[in-house]
Amino acid sequence: QVQLVESGGGLVQAGGSLRLSCAASGRTFSSYAMGWFRQAPGKERDFVAVISRSGGITYYADSVKDRFTISRDNAKNTVYLQMNSLKLEDTAVYYCAASPQVGSSWYKEYRYWGQGTQVTVSS
Repeated sequence: QVQLVESGGGLVQAGGSLRLSCAASGRTFSSYAMGWFRQAPGKERDFVAVISRSGGITYYADSVKDRFTISRDNAKNTVYLQMNSLKLEDTAVYYCAASPQVGSSWYKEYRYWGQGTQVTVSS
């Protein structure tokens, strides 16, 4: 019952910043924990960050701690990923996902997925 659409991806220089947005359909957005995942070419899908239903709890992959910030605005049915100090290894397709459960790094927990947005970091 949730459709997700990511936006905000693009080409950015290493050390720069980018803000991704994920807009959700429906009016039950606050019932879902929201996560961000990413997948680089030839690599497996990796967990990036997750935020609880209320937005009060967040968790991050070690690779993005202190650089990325996940947030949500339930009134706007939108989750964000602020990406700072971007590195070449951050290049990937970024996906947002919704979980009817608590919200973890386990991708199978997430019921709904967006189509992804490309983030390319150059030197």
